[in-house]
Amino acid sequence: MKVQSFSHVGITVSDFHRFVQFYSDVFGCPLVGVSDAPPERVRSFFGVGLDHEAPRCKIGWIRVPGGATLEIFGFEPTCPPERIPWNRVGQTHFSFEVRNIHQWHAWLQAKGLEIVTAPEQSPRGHWFFFVRDFDGNLIELIDLRHMYYVLGWLGPLGGWLFRRGMYRQYYEGTPPAPGRR
Repeated sequence: MKVQSFSHVGITVSDFHRFVQFYSDVFGCPLVGVSDAPPERVRSFFGVGLDHEAPRCKIGWIRVPGGATLEIFGFEPTCPPERIPWNRVGQTHFSFEVRNIHQWHAWLQAKGLEIVTAPEQSPRGHWFFFVRDFDGNLIELIDLRHMYYVLGWLGPLGGWLFRRGMYRQYYEGTPPAPGRR
């Protein structure tokens, strides 16, 4: 058994309409579906809002170019956002693949987004940087450059080879040898 592809990431938002407009204007991600969950569904499915007599949730699907989806939840009432530390176990960020990383950095900076890091090149040659949206969600923008083709065409073969070679210890459950990571 194996998954077919990455489908979506779920994000609870402070302002449904603002989130839709922001991701459409900034990243070109259109809203493709909306539904409203009544109080009984919010209580039974999400298990939240039990202390509120009529909790509600607007659910939306925002399509990311390339195929993934941002599933957004606009709860009423909401809880305030919290910044997630990198070393806390669990999700920390999501990533958009882009081209021309330095142009993206300048454009997002001019739009007033909170830029977390400057563009940085990895040892493998791809470029990336981090920004936050208005709710504080951490977004990585990554320009894979030549690695896009390597991952796209050679990814399955590389995964098969690495499982049997240099990354074998991760599949066998044995810790890597000191100095090998």
